[in-house]
Amino acid sequence: MFAAIPFPPLSPNLIEWGPLTIKWYGLAYVGGLVFAAWYMKRLVNNPALWGKWQPTMTAQQVDDMFLWFFLGVVGGGRLGYVLLYQPLKYLEHPLDIFKVWDGGMSFHGGFLGVVVVSYFYGRHVGATLDRMLDLGAAATPVGLGLGRLANFVNAELYGRYTDVPWAVIFPGDTAGRHPSQFYEAGMEGLLLFLIVRIATHRFQALAHPGRASGLYAIGYGVARIVAEFFRVPDAFIGYYFGFITQGMIYSLPLVAVGVWLLIRSRRT
Repeated sequence: MFAAIPFPPLSPNLIEWGPLTIKWYGLAYVGGLVFAAWYMKRLVNNPALWGKWQPTMTAQQVDDMFLWFFLGVVGGGRLGYVLLYQPLKYLEHPLDIFKVWDGGMSFHGGFLGVVVVSYFYGRHVGATLDRMLDLGAAATPVGLGLGRLANFVNAELYGRYTDVPWAVIFPGDTAGRHPSQFYEAGMEGLLLFLIVRIATHRFQALAHPGRASGLYAIGYGVARIVAEFFRVPDAFIGYYFGFITQGMIYSLPLVAVGVWLLIRSRRT
């Protein structure tokens, strides 16, 4: 039996100055979106990645899309959590929907929000949805990884009890748990970014519309399903059949869409 690691003295707030509070979780969202905009501009400024195609957008159009993208991620993530996880609670207290500072965001909702925003902005700039999603797929894993690290700082979305040497005793607990936030940061953030990066820069995935986003959807879906075996689901949801979680169920359609996008990309 190994001794578990006590949770370090971390605060969810970076700055607390009177009524002003800046949270690590909010900075993770902003940092992820800023990186995504910067990285997408690097991609569209590199014609060698696009084969016979013109880049999906110009750098200026990427800047113009930033606010749309932000609304898609935050608005979709919040609405997704409300509708997919606690609809009855928010039906009784609809004003609580706007209390995003109390937590409650869904990746799957944020993903759908980005899809909707990409569709309409793509129509505005004359780009198809699959090409818009390819750009997002290449740029967003870093933000996902930062968000999972912020989950650790907040001591939330932690893992199941374990006696592995790196188990962490979270606040209010007495036994070690999997630091599943780090597992997800590594799989959904770093590993997924590298997979899509190799596909775009070594195998010209951007020259085949839908290929980068297909890899992203499959990669995230598989990573999330694996992580759910170590992560504790929300107490108000629990398990289905003793081991299946809602996160697994919502990730299966994402994998299916990714497979369809990969098959479809072979035609281009």
